[in-house]
Amino acid sequence: MLALATRFLKEPVSLRLAEEFLTVPVDTIDRCVEDVCACAQHLGITTTPEIVERIAREHLLAIVNSAPPPRGPR
Repeated sequence: MLALATRFLKEPVSLRLAEEFLTVPVDTIDRCVEDVCACAQHLGITTTPEIVERIAREHLLAIVNSAPPPRGPR
C-alpha cells in the first residue's frame, strides 16, 4: 500500500518538474524525486507533493546551475 501511495505522489511531481527542466534527463528527475521521498520518509517528515516538489526543484536547480558553460569554438 505504501509503495502505491508513493508512486501516485511521485509521478505528478516528476511530470511537473520535467516540464520545467527540459535540459535535465527525465530519469535524473525521477531519481531526484525518489531520493527526496526516501530522505523525507527516513527523517520522519510527512511527504506531501508540495514538499517533495519544492525540495526536488532546489536539487535540480543546483544541478542545472553547476553545469559548466558550453565551450565556444576555438
